[in-house]
Amino acid sequence: MRITFVQTGGTIDKDYPRSRGGYAFEIGEPAAGRLMERWQATIDFCSQTACRKDSTEITDEDRAALAALIADDPNDHVVVTHGTDTLLETAAFLADRVGGKRVVLTGAMRPERFSDSDAPLNLGCAVGALQLADPGVYVAMHGVVGRYDQVRRSADTHRFERI
Repeated sequence: MRITFVQTGGTIDKDYPRSRGGYAFEIGEPAAGRLMERWQATIDFCSQTACRKDSTEITDEDRAALAALIADDPNDHVVVTHGTDTLLETAAFLADRVGGKRVVLTGAMRPERFSDSDAPLNLGCAVGALQLADPGVYVAMHGVVGRYDQVRRSADTHRFERI
């Protein structure tokens, strides 16, 4: 199995900017590759970047480009790193557009670069889910994995949970 990681931006990939003297965040290099290297994972993978945006700025045109990128990718196992604010909207958009592929969307509430980030848990769950899932679109956040339409974000806690 070979996994394609697709970066769209969001908190998981935020980094301290080199261009603004460290006073704001910018979307940096994909966190997925750093984590896979750190874990010494034995899974073959590659990375692509669809966009580098805060998820509140992702448009349907961006989603269509993401869907095309996934459809054209030779791998049937794809993890999309995404901002949490519109992760579920993007998952629903992709659901009818990825064919027989297994796609898991994940992200983080704190940047992967932070020591208390949830990125390692979320990405690890996404990689594990890909190995067991039937074709379709899934979400892996906060230790919860489910089909895109079986997961929601709590209005009270802002954490993802199964419906």
